[in-house]
Amino acid sequence: MTENNTRLGILLMIATVFIFAVQDGLSRYLAENYNVLMVVMIRYWFFAAFVITIAARKAGGLKAAATTDQPVLQIFRGLLLAGEVCVMVVAFTTLGLVETHAVFTSYPLLVTALSGPVLGEKVGWRRWGAVAIGFIGILVILKPGFQVFSPLALIPLLAASMFALYGLLTRFAARKDSVATSFFWAGVSGSVAMTLAGVWYWEPMSSYDWMFMGALCVTGSLGHWLLIKCYSVAEASSVQPFAYLQLVFVAIIGVSIFSETLHLNVIIGAVIVVSAGIFTLWRERTKPSN
Repeated sequence: MTENNTRLGILLMIATVFIFAVQDGLSRYLAENYNVLMVVMIRYWFFAAFVITIAARKAGGLKAAATTDQPVLQIFRGLLLAGEVCVMVVAFTTLGLVETHAVFTSYPLLVTALSGPVLGEKVGWRRWGAVAIGFIGILVILKPGFQVFSPLALIPLLAASMFALYGLLTRFAARKDSVATSFFWAGVSGSVAMTLAGVWYWEPMSSYDWMFMGALCVTGSLGHWLLIKCYSVAEASSVQPFAYLQLVFVAIIGVSIFSETLHLNVIIGAVIVVSAGIFTLWRERTKPSN
C-alpha cells in the first residue's frame, strides 16, 4: 500500500534530481574524453545489474519481473531509452549542460502533445495553449533567425522527443505490465543494445577516470532508486514540479565546473518552458480532460 507523505516525497525528488544533475556532469566529462557509446555502455552494465538485483528481491523473482505479454513493446522502450541517453550525452558535449537541459525541460509538453495520437487521451485547449507557449520558450532558447542558428541546438530537442515517447509507451505498457516488469526490461534490453553498439568502441581508460566512471554508475542507480522511493511515498502529481530543479542544479554545475555561460535568452526561455510545464502538470491533476 502506497504511503502518502508529500513532504518526504518532495525531499526525495529534490535529492533525486540533484543526483541526476551530478550524473550529467560526470557524463559530460567522460564523453569529452572517451567515446559516447562506450561510456553509456558501461553505465548500462551497472544499471542492468541494479535492475536485476531489485527484481530478484521482489516476489516471484526474475521470472515474475521478466514475464510480459508485450515483449516487442518492452524491448522497444528499452532501445528508445538507451538511444535517448546517447543523444543527451552527445548534446552535453556539443551544447553544454545548461542549454541542453533548458531545451530538454520541454519533454512534459511533448508528452501532452503526443498523448492524443499515442494513447488516445483528450487534451483540452488550456493544455494545448500551454504547449504552444512552451514552444515559444524553446524558440527563445534556440534563437532561430537571430545571429547564426546552429542545427546542434536541435539535438536536445530530439532527446526530449525520444524521452517523451518513452514515457508515453511506459504508460501504455502499464496497462498490462507492472512497474517492476517495465523497469526490468528497460535496464536489460538497453544494456544488451548498448553492448552490441559500444563494444566496438572500447578505449583504455585511466585509473583516475575509472573513479569518475564508477561514480557515474553509482549516481545513476542511486538516482533511480530514490525516484522509485519518491513515487512510493507520494503522488507523482505532487512531486513532479520539483523535478524542474534539476535545471537549477545543472546550471550551477555547468557554470562553476565547466565554465559555461548563462545567456539571457536561455534563462528567459527556460522560465517560459518550465512555467508552461508546471501549468500542464497542474491542469492534468485538477482536470484531466482539459
